[in-house]
Amino acid sequence: MAGTLTLTATAAAMSVTTAAAADKKPASSSSNATGYATAKDGTVIFYKDWGPRDGKPIVFHHGWPLSSDDWDNQMLFFLSKGYRVVAHDRRGHGRSSQVSDGHDMDHYASDVAAVVEHLDLRSAIHVGHSTGGGEATRYAAKHGKGRVAKLVLIGAVPPIMVKTAENPGGLPIDVFDGFRAALAANRSQFYYDVARGPFFGFNRDGVEASDAMIQNWWRQGMTGAANAHYLGIKAFSETDFTEDLKSIDVPTLVLHGEDDQVVPVADSAVLSAKLLKNATLKIYKGLPHGMATTHAAMINSDILSFIES
Repeated sequence: MAGTLTLTATAAAMSVTTAAAADKKPASSSSNATGYATAKDGTVIFYKDWGPRDGKPIVFHHGWPLSSDDWDNQMLFFLSKGYRVVAHDRRGHGRSSQVSDGHDMDHYASDVAAVVEHLDLRSAIHVGHSTGGGEATRYAAKHGKGRVAKLVLIGAVPPIMVKTAENPGGLPIDVFDGFRAALAANRSQFYYDVARGPFFGFNRDGVEASDAMIQNWWRQGMTGAANAHYLGIKAFSETDFTEDLKSIDVPTLVLHGEDDQVVPVADSAVLSAKLLKNATLKIYKGLPHGMATTHAAMINSDILSFIES
């Protein structure tokens, strides 16, 4: 009984601390920080905010089913260049609230807006990978006026992944139904198989697998909530970003691996670049979906050149 009371008291104290942290404004110093922002529906969103407060901000949007940890390499690189780097965990992912609803692109974008407003970021560069590319696109289109200076899409899901009458080159819905079935049956095994196979291209002949990358990908996925990841499959595969892309007029760098087995390049980057008003498209021969990790130095250099141009 005493143990139960102690656990209850501890949980209550943690709840109060988290709520207070979510409402606390970030410090004005240039020290590294983590914190929480509260979305419109009360969902608590975890973020990292590193670097000088007067530095040019870069906001990173992670892929499914990962967390802001997936941007470690990029955040350290751009931090070393004097930028202020920010990344958040999407709702239901990483350290953010494991809520029952809101697992759609409109909520994802609104959550980003809550973080951006909480930190008062202006004229930021937004960088999104995969699902995060869709999130960044929806954010820039719906909330980014005056706050987004440039956009970078890496292996991103727009304009729309699923095959429809209007998108005949998309992937059949059966592919995404298979994702849902595999996740529900054995999420841990599914994430391990994705990481050791198509995500990093480790299933290709002559490509040496990295156990560290596989384990880190699996770790990030398993930290999040199964329900959020399950519902997120619909968000990243069936959301149509066509009108969002048409409305974005800031300079946008579209990067994609030619051997992307997760988001095929022909029905994503190539089409997105045509819809955007001010796009630069670069396709990397033979590179996989996870190229920001497997070829981080190359991707970082190209993003830096774009930002500073």
